[in-house]
Amino acid sequence: ESEVECLVKLFHALLAKSSSHFAVAGFNLTVFRDTLYSAFGMSDDAILDRVFSTFDRDNNGCITVVEWVEGLAILLRGTLEEKIKYCFKVYDLNGDGYISREEMFQMLKNSLIKQPAEEDPDETIKDLVEIALKKMDYDHDGKLSFADFEQAVRDENLLLEAFGQCLPDIK
Repeated sequence: ESEVECLVKLFHALLAKSSSHFAVAGFNLTVFRDTLYSAFGMSDDAILDRVFSTFDRDNNGCITVVEWVEGLAILLRGTLEEKIKYCFKVYDLNGDGYISREEMFQMLKNSLIKQPAEEDPDETIKDLVEIALKKMDYDHDGKLSFADFEQAVRDENLLLEAFGQCLPDIK
């Protein structure tokens, strides 16, 4: 109960700082990104945009107090099952129920550090996508269903954030 109260207080403090026209109902993507960056060190804008989308359940472009508390409950206190569902939703860019090669490529391209000496970084990313599919695609259909993703994470928990940091680090 005290943790929820703290989250609600934080929400209202963020709301007061927000200069958005949504300020009555909630705060926008910019405030959300800044908050998750400063609180959790999450810095990949593409992933943060997806995290925002998973929090913003009514798709109105602002995070309400209920969306804020429920989203952070999963991020901070969620069970493995809740975190698997959350991460899958973040990685399923088009919402079709699968993580395709293209979606993996896009997320890995955004999250990997660019190496100046690399001749063709896209080839390296394509190789990583193939490795991920080999490890995680249990039904061998060339894309990850939720069942594939869930089984892979249960077999190896480190795969939960295989395509980018969408959970806070341990600190």
